[in-house]
Amino acid sequence: MDEFEGDYLLTDNEWDELVWVWKRTDAPKGCKVEIIEGLITVAPYSAVAHHRYSAPVQRRLYSVIPDDWGIFQTQSIAVPARLGMLVPDLLVMPVQEHPESDSYLPAALAELVVEVTSKSNARHDRVSKAAAYATAGIPLYLLIDRWAPGGPTATLYGEPKGDVYRVLSAVKFGDPIKLPAPFDVTIDTGEFPVD
Repeated sequence: MDEFEGDYLLTDNEWDELVWVWKRTDAPKGCKVEIIEGLITVAPYSAVAHHRYSAPVQRRLYSVIPDDWGIFQTQSIAVPARLGMLVPDLLVMPVQEHPESDSYLPAALAELVVEVTSKSNARHDRVSKAAAYATAGIPLYLLIDRWAPGGPTATLYGEPKGDVYRVLSAVKFGDPIKLPAPFDVTIDTGEFPVD
């Protein structure tokens, strides 16, 4: 049962409370608000340098996705089972004509998510977000890890089971990585700058 106490919503459901606070979080312009493992976070959107990694991927994806799919950069997706409201760097999914929410979409609608690590968020992208995306059943997760301990890598995850993905392919920057159907496209990581 939901009830208001002053300005705050009281509910028996932790997810509903988190979403209520998330919707009301007034972040500075240019920042994104996410819920990661039940914690509301505010972080700046990616720096321009970050887009040097996502732009080549986006260009290749546009050449192979169906006309009724989109590639989104600031779309929030919900994973209630992991207490997650996430904003992937790239999100590929069918365009929703009449979404249930004007703030976020169910993560299960996604066909592919892409994250590019920053020094400050690498753990989230490698662990927390990977588990959330797998839990949602998103078929493919491409992690562009500029800060991987062994050097910059691109890792494609797939075949989600529970909160775990199987590694389908992992390459060092400079080597190609192939995304399987429904994309059937090769990403040339040689286009990625080496910082």
